Amino acid sequence: MYLRDLTGPEQLKGLTPAELAGLAAEIRRVILETVARNGGHLAPNLGVVELTLALHLVFDSPHDKILWDVSHQSYVHKLLTGRYHQFHTLRQRGGIAGFTDPRESVHDHFHWGHASTSISAAVGMAKARDLAGEQYDVVAVIGDGALTGGLAYEALDHAGQDKTKLIVVLNDNSMSIAPNVGGISNYLARIRTGPSYQRVKHDVAEALRQIPFVGSQALDLVDRLKEGVKHLLVHNMFFEDLGFTYLGPVDGHNIPALTDALRQARAYPGPTVVHVVTTKGKGVPYAEELPDKFHGGGPFDVATGRTRPGSLTYSEVFGNTIAKLAAQDSRVCAITAAMPSGTGLTRFAREFPDRYFDVGIAEQHGVTFAAGLAKGGMRPVFAVYSTFLQRAYDQVIHDVALQDLPVTLAIDRGGLVEDGATHQGVFDVAYLRAIPRMVVMAPKDENELQHMLYTAVQHAGPAALRYPRGKAQGVALDEQLQALPIGRAEVLQEGDDVVLVGLGTMAPVCLAAARLLAEKSISAMVINPRFVKPLDAELLIRAGRQVGAVITVEEACLAGGFGSAVLELFAEHHVDARVVRMGIPDEFVDHGSPGHFLEQYGLTPEGIAREAEGLVLQLSSDLATHPGRRRSGRRPGARAAGSGQP
Repeated sequence: MYLRDLTGPEQLKGLTPAELAGLAAEIRRVILETVARNGGHLAPNLGVVELTLALHLVFDSPHDKILWDVSHQSYVHKLLTGRYHQFHTLRQRGGIAGFTDPRESVHDHFHWGHASTSISAAVGMAKARDLAGEQYDVVAVIGDGALTGGLAYEALDHAGQDKTKLIVVLNDNSMSIAPNVGGISNYLARIRTGPSYQRVKHDVAEALRQIPFVGSQALDLVDRLKEGVKHLLVHNMFFEDLGFTYLGPVDGHNIPALTDALRQARAYPGPTVVHVVTTKGKGVPYAEELPDKFHGGGPFDVATGRTRPGSLTYSEVFGNTIAKLAAQDSRVCAITAAMPSGTGLTRFAREFPDRYFDVGIAEQHGVTFAAGLAKGGMRPVFAVYSTFLQRAYDQVIHDVALQDLPVTLAIDRGGLVEDGATHQGVFDVAYLRAIPRMVVMAPKDENELQHMLYTAVQHAGPAALRYPRGKAQGVALDEQLQALPIGRAEVLQEGDDVVLVGLGTMAPVCLAAARLLAEKSISAMVINPRFVKPLDAELLIRAGRQVGAVITVEEACLAGGFGSAVLELFAEHHVDARVVRMGIPDEFVDHGSPGHFLEQYGLTPEGIAREAEGLVLQLSSDLATHPGRRRSGRRPGARAAGSGQP
C-alpha cells in the first residue's frame, strides 16, 4: 500500500505490520519534503505517525469522530483520509489547510487552531450523540502541552462528573512549542518514569486474590482493598479521581500496543484517558534534537534543516529591546504563554531567569498574573500572539484596564499570517481600542517598535503595541531609547490633494503609494498615526478639514478598527471630509501567503494609489459641480516628521 493508492482509512485495516511500518516511513518522508518546501508544522506531525495510524485502524472515521486539539498535528490524518494528491498544496492559497477544516473533508469535524479545546467539543458531540440515540465513538487527541490550559480541565471535570462515554488520547511528548513547564508536566513525567499503571493494578489484584479465605469469596472486599493499595502505590490517580478510566502509559510508536489500548478504551462504557508517550520530531534527527525550532515555521533545507539567513525579525528586535530594558530597570519582567522562541524571549530567559515566566498555554492566567506582578510594583510585559490574546479578553478588561495597572501587552503576529483563519492577527486593533484606559500603538518599523516598547514600560497604565510576523524593515536602530509623547502622530510627508494615514507597517506602504501618486501630479500627505488610542485628534482633524480627502490603511479588520476610530473622531467634531477605509473586510481570511491577501485587499502601493486617485478625481468632480464647496487649498501645517520625536 502506497499513499498514492490510499483513498480512505478503511483500507488500512487489511495491512500487515510490515506494510504499516512501510507506510509510516513514507508518511514521514512526504511530510518532511512538503513542509521543507511550504513551511508548516514538522515535529508535531512526525511524532504522531503511528498514533494516527492506530486511531484509524481502531475507529471508523468519519462515522467515529476523531478530534485533533489545535489540529496542527493533523497532517498524517489528512494523508490517510484521501488528501495525498492535494498535500503538495499544504498552506498554499486555494490548497489544503494546515489545520483541520470541515470544508475540506468529512473526516474533519472542527475548524481548529487554538489549544485546549478538543475535550470540550468532544463532550458536546458525545452528549449530542446520546440525546439523538446514535452510536459512534468520540475521540479527543490532546497534547500534554495543551493540558496547561484551563479549558481542558473545565471539560475534564464536566465529562468525569457526567460519565459521558468518550475517549481522550493524551499525546505526551513533554513539549508544547517549547519544553513544557509546571506541575502538570512534572506529574506526567512521574507517570512516564514510574511503574506501568495497568501492571500495578493487575499485580495488586492478583496479590489480594491469593490471600487465604479472601480470593473469590470476597471479590467486593478485594476491589475495595485494591483501590486503597493502588492509591498508596501509584502516582497517577488524577484522571481516575476525576471519573475517567486511565490506560497507559503506552509507547506511542508501537502500533500493536496502541491498537490494543485504544480497543480497550473503546470497550469501556464511560470516559477514558489513553496516555500515549511519543517523541516530537520522530525519525528526523534535527527535528528530534530541536523540536521547538521545528514545531512550526517557514521553508528549510530538507537535508540539513537550515533556514536561509536574513535580517532581524520584529520578534528578535522586541526580544533584544526588552532585555536591554531589563538590564536598566529591575522591575521589568517578561511573560510568555509557552512560546519563548516564537515571541523572541529566549535571550531574556537566559539573562534574567528570575524575571522570566513561562505560564504554559494559559493566556488568561498570563494576563492576570501580569496584573498581580504590576500590583506588586513590577513592570510586566506579556509577549503573546495577537490571535491568542483573544482568549484573555476578559482578563485584559477586568484585571488590567479596570484597575489601570501598568501591564504591557507586546502583541506579536499582528496582521496577516500564512496559517489561516484561526491565526490571523487582524482583530486586535478593534478589540483593544474599545477598552477604556488602554493605550494602543503600532510601529511603522523596528526602530519605532523599540521606542514604543520603552514608552509602554514607562507608561503608568496599561499599554499595548502590535507588530507583524517576519522580517523587519531593515532600518537602523537608535542606540538611545526615547519615550514617545502619548497620542502624538508623525507626518512623514506633506501634501495638498489627499491624506494617506497608514497604521503600523502600512505607513511605509503609504509612502510608496505617495510616490506613485506624485508621478500623476497628485500631492499626498502621509501620516504615521503611531497611536490607535488615543488618536492625534488635533492633527487628523486639521488634515481632514483642510485637505478634505482622507484614506486610512490598516492591516487589520475594518469593523471597529483604526479607520472606524477616525470616522468617529470626524463625526464628533463635524469634519466635512471624504474618508475611505482600507483594510480587512468583514470576513475570515483563509491560509496562504500574506502577500496574496495584501494584494487582494488593495493594501499595496499600487492599490492605495488607485484608491487615492479615484477619491481625488471624485472630489474634484464634486467641487466642479458645487463650486461653493471648494477647499481653501492650504496645507494642514502639522508637525513635521522628527520634530522633537525619535
